[in-house]
Order: sequence, then structure tokens, then C-alpha cells
Amino acid sequence: MTRSHTLTSRVWRSLLALAVLAGTGWAQAQTTDAPLRLIVPFTPGTGIDLIARTIGPKLSERLKRPVVVDNRAGASGNIGTEAVVRAAPDGNTLLVSVNTLVMNRSLYPAATFDPLRDLTPVSLTSWGQLMLVTHPRSGFKTAADLVEAARKAPGKLNYASPGVGTPHHLSMELFKNTSKSFITHIPYRGTGPALTDMIGGQVDAMFLPIHVALPQVRSGRLVALAIGSDKRHPLLPDVPTLTESRTGDVNVDMWYGVFAPKGMAPAMVATLNREINDILGSDEVKKAFSGQGMDPSTGTPEAFGQLVQKDA
Repeated sequence: MTRSHTLTSRVWRSLLALAVLAGTGWAQAQTTDAPLRLIVPFTPGTGIDLIARTIGPKLSERLKRPVVVDNRAGASGNIGTEAVVRAAPDGNTLLVSVNTLVMNRSLYPAATFDPLRDLTPVSLTSWGQLMLVTHPRSGFKTAADLVEAARKAPGKLNYASPGVGTPHHLSMELFKNTSKSFITHIPYRGTGPALTDMIGGQVDAMFLPIHVALPQVRSGRLVALAIGSDKRHPLLPDVPTLTESRTGDVNVDMWYGVFAPKGMAPAMVATLNREINDILGSDEVKKAFSGQGMDPSTGTPEAFGQLVQKDA
């Protein structure tokens, strides 16, 4: 149904003035000498970091201003997130994060900020899958093998994660809960040292992003037990899902996205959303994401906000 509206010249002038002011605010942010900082609340080499470093140069070209990736790891992502929460909503600071952002509210109830209240969703960027892996010496061939061994000797087996509150950690805790097994958590300071000990056989299992696990599985250094999704991954079509492995109906797919400090002008949010969506639609970026086991995904700020609220 089509609606017809008649605007008085006075109202029209008011709307035009608001549009000009909004555009001016964005232009001022664009022409500042300060670079646009994409804050990544985790260590280099993570999926979030790869996203930021892929879209950063493209965003710089489109906005005609420097864009830098700023890794602020620590406290399960809270240090980097808080830096964005405290930043001015002037278009100079953005957060690139993952769905555990909203889960941290339960892990850290004493946090001085609330990501739902203090951040503005800008754009969904992609979805990623996690893979459950083990060391070849473990002898486990399937996720069911791991669960059976863990049930026989509760707490004897262990698993690594890049730290408390990371997707790897929370995914394994969900897996333990649904499979009714107990595996001891060993948190590390980042993916690198955790992966080193995983490859060295010092730990028994771990959830890893596809892009991290894939080369290790293909080289035989690690064994893929299952995909933590409701569908198999095209890069490893022979690896079953956890549901297919009969170890529980578990889907630990991760969304990634960009946020701004609370209070950013809607015009700025809309511009950033449009530019990021266009970047994600390019064949070059699609290929880069696909090679890392991630699926680009676009949408409006409102749709992304609804997804964030749903996961909270």
C-alpha cells in the first residue's frame, strides 16, 4: 500500500537542515587527521583480527582516510571493548568483535559497561564455524570417542582455549554440558600458545576456527573430530557435525560484526554500514573470507542489532 504525504515548506526546510547537519558531522569525522581505529579485542591471528585487516584497507580507500587495526587483548575481550565504549562517537573508533561479546555479561557481571546498552551495532560482517580437534596420539577418531573417554575418567582429559570467555572456551563448555562429560579447562594467553601445545600433544582437545585448524588437519598434525555447526563445512566435507556424531545437538557458529560507541549519529552509522556491506560484497573479500573458513554476511544495522539482542 502506498502512502502519500504532503510536507509544508517549513517542515521540509527543517528536514533538509537536519540532513545537512548530519552530513557535516560525518564529513568532519572523515577529514580529521586522526586515523579511524578498528579495535580488535583479541590477539593478532584470530578470526576477528583477520576480518579487521581484510576490510581495513578497503574502508580506508572508500573513506579517504587512514584506517589502523588496534589489537587490545585481555580480559576475554573486555579491555578492547571498554576502550570503544569510552571513545567519543565521532567516527574515529570502531570495534570488530564476535558473539561472545554479549555472553561476557554473564561471565563478568561486575563489568562497568554493558555492550547492549553502550555500543551501537553497525554491521554484521560474517559467520564462522569451529572445529573440534585432537592430537593424533590421543587415538580418538570421532567426537564420540572423546566423550566416551571423558566419561570413563572425569577430569583426566583436558582442553585448551585462548582464554576464559573466548568462543573456543564457551563452545567447549556447551559441548561438555550437552554430552554430559567433564574435561578440564586449560586457558592460555591467546590462540598461538594454545595451538602450539595442542600440536605438541600437551593437551587433549580444543575447538579451533576453521581457518586455524584446516592447515594443521591437512598436514596430519591434528585430527578433526567434528564441526560445531548444523552443517558440514565445504572445505572438509568428510568431517561430521557434532549432532551427526551423536554427542549432543550443538551449534556453536559465531557471528562477527562491527560496533560503534553509543551515540554515533545515525547518518554515520548508515554510511559505515553501506561501505562495509559493499566491501563484503566484493569478489576479492569473499574469496579471502572463504579461504579462512568464514562466510561473508551483510545487512542493516537494525537487523544486526536484533541478532545481538537475540544472542544476549
